[in-house]
This record gives sequence, structure tokens and C-alpha cells, in this order.
Amino acid sequence: MTHKHLINRRTCLKGLGATLGLPLLETMGWADAVKGKTSYKPPVRIGFMYMPHGVIMDQFWPASPESFLKSPPPALESLKPVLDQCLLMKGISGVPISPFNGAPHALELSTWLTATLPDPSKRNQIHIAISADQIAANYIGAMTSLPSLELATMPQTHKENQEGLNEGYYSHCSYRSPTQAMPAEINPRSALNRLFGKSDPDNSQRQADPLERQMLDLVIGGARNLRKTLPHGDQQKLDEYLDSVRSVERRIAAIEMRQKEAALEKAGMAPSKRSATDSPPIDIRIPDGDKRSEYMQVMCDLNVLAFQTDTTRVSTYIGSTPNGVSYPELGFTDTHHSQTHHNNRAEQVAKVAAITAFNISQFAYMVKKMATLREGDGTLLDNCIMMWGSGLEDGNKHSRENLPFILAGKGGGSLNTGRFLAETKGNQGDLLTTILTCAGVPLDRPIGIATKQIQEMMKA
Repeated sequence: MTHKHLINRRTCLKGLGATLGLPLLETMGWADAVKGKTSYKPPVRIGFMYMPHGVIMDQFWPASPESFLKSPPPALESLKPVLDQCLLMKGISGVPISPFNGAPHALELSTWLTATLPDPSKRNQIHIAISADQIAANYIGAMTSLPSLELATMPQTHKENQEGLNEGYYSHCSYRSPTQAMPAEINPRSALNRLFGKSDPDNSQRQADPLERQMLDLVIGGARNLRKTLPHGDQQKLDEYLDSVRSVERRIAAIEMRQKEAALEKAGMAPSKRSATDSPPIDIRIPDGDKRSEYMQVMCDLNVLAFQTDTTRVSTYIGSTPNGVSYPELGFTDTHHSQTHHNNRAEQVAKVAAITAFNISQFAYMVKKMATLREGDGTLLDNCIMMWGSGLEDGNKHSRENLPFILAGKGGGSLNTGRFLAETKGNQGDLLTTILTCAGVPLDRPIGIATKQIQEMMKA
């Protein structure tokens, strides 16, 4: 292979005498402020909740921007009490799936938070991109006991041979690195134990090395200039490597912060992380039966509790997976997937619409609870960006030109909510890039196919 630019295999990132070794690259030629009466500014949390197979479009999209708050469509009826804190945008396109046209279900979930196609030369392996939630976790995850929380309703074991793609693509939305899918917890009790289990005392007591911190600060900036000279394959390797370096950097920052807080607490000067007006943590009750709505709601409660107690600031919840899911409590046992191929038959269309409304109602349950919990000068929902959505527009046609998304929460004042934007111009990567920007996560490159931020989402 011939490259226009070759770098020596001994090249390091350098800055004022500090260096950081690089991974093996092909290009080497051989191979925040106090506000009001609260004692702190609440952090912004980000949550993602997923449903497969798209929606019935005329049941989901409002008739007009003016009717959004007054007369929401049937699918959004459960969100009516909090629509003033929601944002809908019509016109967000998904990732074009060529050359994987025969794998719509393998790609609807795996591209949802990556905005990237799998590597076509490594179809039977996980090789896609770090997902938006994990990009956020690398930056803010060090500040909490859990960098991120991954939940799911169904086991992540779905198998289907579409285009020879790895089975992990069917049931994972979160990727720690381009080659590592994040497993999700499906047992509510196990998730509760994970949230409030004992932390590693050795890690919490580790002393941060100021020189190590300085070195990371210096050299990570040098990667931007190097990246511009590399071919695409080496850019991916460098990005994955630097993502892990950033994670170390954030861990060091968190250790330093905890050390400072411990010293202040010992001196009797520690600021409280909660205001006296904040709501107490909610109670979690594990359901005894297997009713899907009760199960999903307890998972949503776990998400709320994790955010309320600042146990994590990043979460994903896969409400269901592409095949084999049914909803008996809706009065029928037909599977979700089979009904989406309705060919406009009224009975099947009605069932898909009912399944969509059911899933959105679980999301509504979660965000409405967040809206009742006081935090700082507002509510927990005020300090969150919660996204519900699907990786297909229409399950009958497998179309991806106009993906359904709902955003809830004001992102600490960064989102302009209470609106339906009927003619948004953007793609899935643009949306994710804008969400992370609104959450205060700095990005040194767009997410997936992104080309811009969606300015009309943001508070002026």
C-alpha cells in the first residue's frame, strides 16, 4: 500500500517535553458556577430509549407545528402533560445502508447511536464506531460511580443471517469502542445491585499524579494535527486509541475532584451536592409478575434513580429487539415484526400503532416522573436530555429517510422545547452531535455521518 504521507514508527505525540506513544498505524509504513440559592449547578444527564421497526407515520407526526401542544397525534397522547418540555423534529434521515441493503434489522439498532455503518470488510466481526453514549461516558463518566448504564428488556441474543453481519449488531446500540459492544442488563434486581453495590475502595483512594495529568493535557491536542495527515483507516485507529486516553484523563480529573471534596469535608467546608429543596430519591419496587408495562416501568425507574442520585449521567434502554416480541396486554399475541409488514391492512396497521403508543407511554412514564422531582432551581427533567426513537421510519418499507425521534428535557437550559419542527434538515449524526454539544460534551470530530449541528434545536 502506498501512502502520500508516511510517519516514522517511533513517532510520538509531543508537548513541552511530554510524549505519548502511538498505536501501530498503517501510515508508519510497516504494518461549573453557583446559581441562586442552590449550592451547585445540577449536571446534565443524557438518556436514550429505543423501539425497533419505525412507526405509523400519520399516527406519530403532528398535523402542524401549531397543533403540537393542543392536539397531539394518538401516538403522543401519553406525553401531553409534558409536551411543553419535548421537542419533535421531522426530517432527520438515517444512515444510508448500502452495501448492506439486505440487513435493515441488523443496522436499525447498531447505527442508531453510532451514525456509522459496519466495516464491510469485517462483516462477521463487531467493527463499527464508538457510540454517542460512550463518547459522552468517556468525558463525564469519570465523575460518577458508573460511567454509563445500559439496560434492555430482552436478552441480547437475537440471531439472523442478514448480509453475513455479526449477530451483535441486531441487539446492541452501545459500543465502547469500534470493536466492543456494551452488554445491557435485563434483570431489574441485578441492575439495582449494580447501581448501589460497593465501589472499589482502591480506585477511589488512588492518588492522581499532577505530572500525568499535565502530560495528557499537552499531548492530546497534538493528535488533531496528526489526524489530518492520516488515511481513513489510521484515523479510526488513532481515534479509538485517543478515546481510551481521554477516559484516563477524565478519571484523573474525577480523582482530583474527589480528593478535593474529601479534604473540604474533613475541614467541615464541603458543599452539598443536593439542595434542601431537592426531592428525595425514589423507591424502587421489583414487580413479581411478567407484565411488560410493569417490567419496563421498573427499568425506567432505575434510570430515573440513577440520574437522581448522580450514580451515572449516561444511559441507554433498549425497549425491545427486532424479532419475536409480542404485547399480550394489548389484546393480541402477534409479534411486533410480523405486524409491521402490514401492506396497509387496517387491522395490522392498528396493531403497530398500538405497539408504538405503548412504547412511547413507557417513555412518557419516565419523563413525567422526572418532571415531578425537584432538583436545584427546577426539576430533574430540566437537567436531562432524554431521547426516544427508532432506527427505521416505516417498518413496512424499511425506509430511513425520516426517522422518528422525541427529545424530552431542557438539557440544563440548552434545548428549546415545546415545539414541533416540521422541516428539519439533518441526519442522525447531526442530531447526536447536537445532543452531546448541548450536554456540554466537547467533540473533536463529528459523530458518524454528521456534517453540522442542528441550530434550531438549541436555545438561542
